Amino acid sequence: MAVTVKECLELQLLEVEMLLSMFPKRGELSLDADAVPSIQRYLRNADGALPPQLEYRIALEVGEAKVKVELQVLLPHMYPQVAPQLFARSDALHRQQQLQLNTRLASHISSLGSGDVCVCEAVWWVKDNSLPFLENSKASSERASEEVKVKETLHRMWIYSHHIYRQELRKKIFDCAKKLNLTGFCLTGKPGVICVEGLQENCEEFWRVIRYPNWKHISCKHVENIETEGSIDNLRLFHGFEDLQFQAHGDYGLRNDYHMDLGQFLEFLKQHQSGHIFQILFGVEGKLSDN
Repeated sequence: MAVTVKECLELQLLEVEMLLSMFPKRGELSLDADAVPSIQRYLRNADGALPPQLEYRIALEVGEAKVKVELQVLLPHMYPQVAPQLFARSDALHRQQQLQLNTRLASHISSLGSGDVCVCEAVWWVKDNSLPFLENSKASSERASEEVKVKETLHRMWIYSHHIYRQELRKKIFDCAKKLNLTGFCLTGKPGVICVEGLQENCEEFWRVIRYPNWKHISCKHVENIETEGSIDNLRLFHGFEDLQFQAHGDYGLRNDYHMDLGQFLEFLKQHQSGHIFQILFGVEGKLSDN
């Protein structure tokens, strides 16, 4: 003899009553205020439209730490003749652990005999079997946290050019550094020097942009990589991106072809713990200018 929808709904109400007696505290079992009355109205008059599917959530505490795990329940009208839709979730679980937990839960429920209510069985299974997944999730979080601590690296590039004069080129340099959150400086004149520091991918993008399409007399003379467990901002030598200009030697008319006072530049480098870079850039040991 075929089981009717009415008989299935009657069993669903009986199971909900049993669950409410098991979880009487406020917030332990949550369901819509009209969920049970709408089914009761249908049972009194089965000629009307079917009520909404019964849906509720059960809050569980797992292990000695009482970690919160929620079992979400959605019952088809023909449950328990057909399987319920069950989903266990917890903020303490990563997505992969949550997927594994629910795969195991579905496998367990499918192994039970059809036709019997099984939400109570699902509740006890979740309470008894969630702990290993929660412990694995905690261990994974701790390992990931340890890995993150050693992955921050400051990248610093020292770039040399025969000269930097043109206003549109200087604008391109400053706009690009700002966009990529790079600190450092641009020394205008002859020779021209640029320093950028920040994340490696941002420094490399800056280098690609300013060279394109045909800046021939430019080279990256030196690269520094400094690893830290904290923020790379603590390793920066410069607080912003400076427009660096010093007193010029010589006056060559319309070409504006002037040489920077490299003694002042060396002094600037030493003030920023970078005096050793002078020899790398120019091939000679620097001497401070006379005051």
